[in-house]
Amino acid sequence: MPKIIQRFERVTSIVLVLVGAILLWEIGVIVFRPMEFILPAPSVVVVTFFEAPSYFLKHTLYTLVITLTGFAISVIAGVLCAIGIVYSKFLDRTLYTLLVALNSVPKVALAPLFVIWMGTNSEPKIAIAIAIAIFPIVIDGVLGLRSVDPDMIDLARTSRASPVQILMKIRFPNALPSIFAGMKVAISFALIGAIVGEFVAGEIGLGHVILFNQGMFDTPRVFVALAILGLLGTVLFYSVDLAERLVLPWHVSQRGGHQSKLPEPAAEKGNAPAEGSSVPPSLRAQEDA
Repeated sequence: MPKIIQRFERVTSIVLVLVGAILLWEIGVIVFRPMEFILPAPSVVVVTFFEAPSYFLKHTLYTLVITLTGFAISVIAGVLCAIGIVYSKFLDRTLYTLLVALNSVPKVALAPLFVIWMGTNSEPKIAIAIAIAIFPIVIDGVLGLRSVDPDMIDLARTSRASPVQILMKIRFPNALPSIFAGMKVAISFALIGAIVGEFVAGEIGLGHVILFNQGMFDTPRVFVALAILGLLGTVLFYSVDLAERLVLPWHVSQRGGHQSKLPEPAAEKGNAPAEGSSVPPSLRAQEDA
């Protein structure tokens, strides 16, 4: 029951923050009265969405599919790369370096190349999402796999555990908190990659909605797409967070700071006075000394 209350409080706090931000936005528009094509009010954005909900939902679904596909491939490939880097010095010196170099290149600069290589369908958008999202998973996965207590590894080898058993029963469970931390970053990066791909070559998706309506100076529709992206990113992030709580309920990061109160050590018989009895001052002084 306390866990349900804590989750309800967490959801309530998130909703209150979002509602508070929207109210401040509405009040700011009422007070300063900017032109609608510069900054529309939240009420105008909501009305714009309900004028064509199927239009926005169609583009949202496409962007969501691209994001989840890129994220799923990034998780699988990132974990496999992390395992290879930890167990192979050759991959550590080559693949790790290539990933760092790839991450240093702005993905917007790579997007046109992906379009040339893969066309204008979903493939280049998924590739861009993978290129952005895979790096934090590899980095955090390597960190988690390497942060195992060496004594535990030595004990497992002494017990004749195979490398696969050491990986699956010691290294991988130890690395799960770090991998989930990388996944939380990667899910947002995958969404960004999908939008970048839709900017470069796309006739569908929220990125296309933003680019097309920005050219038409239809700012309310642009803000509808931005609001959906913000809501989508929030839901995806907390979905990964929920998965982490379900998979790793034992980890210290999921205890919420509520430490169980340890019972006070019972006094030994013959040394502790009976309840309600008084302790002489002389004996108390001797015990303090």
